[in-house]
Amino acid sequence: MIGAGVAGLVAALQLAARGLEVVVLERQAAPGGKLREVAIGAARIDSGPTVFTMRRVFEEIFASVGATLADHLTLKPVDILARHAWSDSERLDLFADIPRSAEAIGALAGPAEARGYLAFCERARQIFRTLDGPFMRAPQPSMLSLMRDAGPRDLIGIAAFSTLWKELGAYFKDPRLQQLFGRYATYTGCSPFRAPASLMLIAHVEQDGVWLVEGGMHRIALALAGLATARGATFRYGADVSEILVGSGRASGVRLANGESIQADAVIVNGDAAALASGLFGRAAAPAGAAMKPADRSLSALTWSMVARTAGFPLVRHNVFFSSNYEAEFDDLARGRLPAEPTVYICAQDREDAAATPDQPERLFLIVNAPATADTARFGPSEIEPCQRTMFRLMARCGLTVDHRPELTTVTTPQDFHRRFPGTGGALYGRAGHGWRASFQRPFARTRLPGLILAGGSAHPGAGVPMAAMSGQFAASCVLEDLASTRLSRAQATPGGMSMR
Repeated sequence: MIGAGVAGLVAALQLAARGLEVVVLERQAAPGGKLREVAIGAARIDSGPTVFTMRRVFEEIFASVGATLADHLTLKPVDILARHAWSDSERLDLFADIPRSAEAIGALAGPAEARGYLAFCERARQIFRTLDGPFMRAPQPSMLSLMRDAGPRDLIGIAAFSTLWKELGAYFKDPRLQQLFGRYATYTGCSPFRAPASLMLIAHVEQDGVWLVEGGMHRIALALAGLATARGATFRYGADVSEILVGSGRASGVRLANGESIQADAVIVNGDAAALASGLFGRAAAPAGAAMKPADRSLSALTWSMVARTAGFPLVRHNVFFSSNYEAEFDDLARGRLPAEPTVYICAQDREDAAATPDQPERLFLIVNAPATADTARFGPSEIEPCQRTMFRLMARCGLTVDHRPELTTVTTPQDFHRRFPGTGGALYGRAGHGWRASFQRPFARTRLPGLILAGGSAHPGAGVPMAAMSGQFAASCVLEDLASTRLSRAQATPGGMSMR
């Protein structure tokens, strides 16, 4: 297994639980992939995904190996999904309770917008129900299979041929609300002006439940890795895979950067499909990858992990400070530039729904969108520092001051993400989901090369922690099906097991 991201951890767990010999090879010093922590002194700051949704996906995964999610992770539901601000006098909380959110929207923008929100929520629910089984949970969906399983009438309802921004205009006239709900496109690294309207389903996913993970999101990776180890998987950290070995027309193992070779019946690549296609795992395996033009990449990010004092704005766990011109922000990104005025997301990791401002420095994780051009263009201090100044001015306009110090701040750039995830240019979500075809252009778990399986957010069903976990399930199923087809007397890999980075 190449890679100990969420997808690789799930695949390793499910295969080890069925008696296969599984070896997980991870280049970093800890599991998690993009689900990572940054250490600043004694503080540990989640510096990747910060929202835990679709709890049932993980309950099913743990149950499939005879475990219970609640025995390994402590989860607490949130009441306030996120706090949003456009200025010091323009704020809006979205709640887990839909009527309460509608009331807040009505107070901000009027009763017509509140009614539009209720209609929008119902549409998001319908889209989710249409796509959940026939698309997201199907290992190899196609437009034909979706038409067969969902039906033409339901397919019309998901508005796959319309953009998210256009469809939002049917529910909201207030540009602030279009901006707020258009931001869901960035959850998958897309522009709301080009992403399909089907991404409205993300609203339903959040309304169905957002949880805080005690100890931080990185606990998810640690729990999966610990359970996989208990089921017999072996983890090797600091193990850099340089080549996927191919013999007799199939993947036959891996070679590490130190020259060591490991033989295997199957190799799962829990990494970006672009790294495989670009030959970073060797020339022989490259044709099994999905080549992608730089223009088709999802967004990258510029992030700040910090310990700092705050004042003025009543932060909750999830907070969004919106730019004054959303379209200009995405025009800058499309041109390969950092936004002149970026929208800022802040995860205040010591806050809950109604927490008072701490009387001591707190853990913060800040994100702005950035283009995924790190393999061709470098953002240096002359680009990053103006972006940072503008970001803090925007937050101050909304009432928040952040007393941050460089020695207590770690900045992660698209170049850093490109180094951590080679072959991506810094893209964090694989292929951008722009246009209706993009959803069907993500590679599936099974590749053209027998024995070589893909898993991760760049593969089907897409980006995000629960989606990556589902990708790991698909990868494990492919391996089990292949082993069963060889009519082995029992499910067992050859010594050396599977390779996972």
